[in-house]
Amino acid sequence: MPNGDVKVENTIPDRPYLIVLGNEKGGSGKSTTAMHIVVSLLSEGYKVGTIDLDARQKSLTRYIENRRKYCADRGSDLPLPQELVVPRSELRSADAAEADEKQRFEEAYLKLAGNVDVVVIDCPGSDTYLSRLAHTAADTLVTPVNDSFVDLDLLARTDPVTYKVQGPSLYAEMVWKARQRRAMADGGKIDWVVLRNRVGTLHAKNKERVEAVLSELGNRIGLRYIPGLGERVVYRELFLRGLTLIDLKHEGGLDGKGLSMSNVAARQELRALINALQLPFRSKGEGNA
Repeated sequence: MPNGDVKVENTIPDRPYLIVLGNEKGGSGKSTTAMHIVVSLLSEGYKVGTIDLDARQKSLTRYIENRRKYCADRGSDLPLPQELVVPRSELRSADAAEADEKQRFEEAYLKLAGNVDVVVIDCPGSDTYLSRLAHTAADTLVTPVNDSFVDLDLLARTDPVTYKVQGPSLYAEMVWKARQRRAMADGGKIDWVVLRNRVGTLHAKNKERVEAVLSELGNRIGLRYIPGLGERVVYRELFLRGLTLIDLKHEGGLDGKGLSMSNVAARQELRALINALQLPFRSKGEGNA
């Protein structure tokens, strides 16, 4: 694994590609986005494993559990990932706790590495040692943010009058350090993608200003920003059944009456998101489900 702290790259010659969902703010849609990435890749024939680093809430793991129950209840053969949860250490010494968490993280990775093509890691909405390990290991780092300056404040300090970027903020600085550790470890790079969730359909000044800040920040610190998932009720409804937009066509929609126009639009939105991630292992033409 390409990581300054977690050195397992020589153990697994053909290691899986690592996609990390990270953001130190809760409510940005990390777990929903992670699940849709997981199922999108499963539907394309890739073997996918997940590591949930938020052992308290376990939102991604709960999503997968709901999916497994749905399949059992309905006799459905929807694809499922191999999922693992890595809890934080309970050791009191900071050094001992970090060593313990590093070992747990390595063991989870190695358990999946020989069996999957891709590992998707969902980080907690806070700064933890496990989260920093995952960020350094990432091949693609996906940071979902709501399209507002509240979420953007974690990425950049912005002048309230001119809306010019004054400098990177806490989370951006953490990612910068993760990139440095990665470069020193193996010369590898982390493709950082900021995914703008809940973007409004109407043109608005706030939307324009957020885009300008992200553009300036991208030029400064090398991130890409792409449209994410819209504000749709369907995402909240899908969670309880463990379904994603990819599954709706196969399952005949949520109510068995087929796809609504809103569902069709949301699927197109998801397809655009997956393509915009520019995952290097995907073949051209994939993602047309």
